[in-house]
Order: sequence, then structure tokens, then C-alpha cells
Amino acid sequence: MDFFYRLLYYFQKRGFEVCRRIAERLGIRARVVRTSFIYLTFVTLGFGFALYLFLAFWLRIKDLVYTKRTSVFDL
Repeated sequence: MDFFYRLLYYFQKRGFEVCRRIAERLGIRARVVRTSFIYLTFVTLGFGFALYLFLAFWLRIKDLVYTKRTSVFDL
């Protein structure tokens, strides 16, 4: 279990350092960079899910409208 915590600490330290360096480069706070990454993560996941639902809805409508009829009496 100690190995897991050391590994977690290592990745957190390096990840926060990346945010800190980006913040220094841009001249803003590191907290703003970290929260921006968190928000972007949620937005992109939400965007993918919304796109999936939109395409599923669109394909369902297309299937309902453009059904292949074999004869005139199928109306």
C-alpha cells in the first residue's frame, strides 16, 4: 500500500508542477489553470455524450422517415 501512495504522490507532484509552470508562463495563478483543466475535462466528456445522443436521435428520425416500402399498399 505504501508503494501506491508514493506513486500517487509522485504523479500529483509532477501534475501540479506542470500546472504551476504553465501558470508562471502565462502570469496567472496555478489554481486557475488546474480548475480550467478540470472544467475542460468535464466539458469534453459531456460534449462526447451529447454528440452521441444527438446522433442516435438523428439516426432514429432518419429511420422513421426514410423507411423502405415494398409496395404502394404499405402506406
